[in-house]
Amino acid sequence: MSKLFEKAMGIIAWLQIVASPVLLATVIGGVLYFRNPTPLNLTIAIGLVVIGLIIGVRYANKIWKTKGTMWFVSQLSATPDLDQNQITEGPKTTSPNKTNNDSGNGKKRPLSGLP
Repeated sequence: MSKLFEKAMGIIAWLQIVASPVLLATVIGGVLYFRNPTPLNLTIAIGLVVIGLIIGVRYANKIWKTKGTMWFVSQLSATPDLDQNQITEGPKTTSPNKTNNDSGNGKKRPLSGLP
């Protein structure tokens, strides 16, 4: 059951990677076509979407073979400012001359109330 879940999540991540260039090409093709709806512009718009699909599939396959689709999608949605190794030791008292973001060592401190 676990392998099936992992496989399904990998497929969903692959589809997300493919969707990005396809959506971009669809928007560009739609703008091109709806500005002047002629058969030629429709053909060009469909061609752009097909090119976006080809680019998306090739890019998703490249990511899948090198690092993995789940790793790639997780890196896109990661929040490095909340990672444990990025958070400093905690709030320090500051003198009245220093701002909240300056603790004297050049590093930004977390907002008060955060661990």
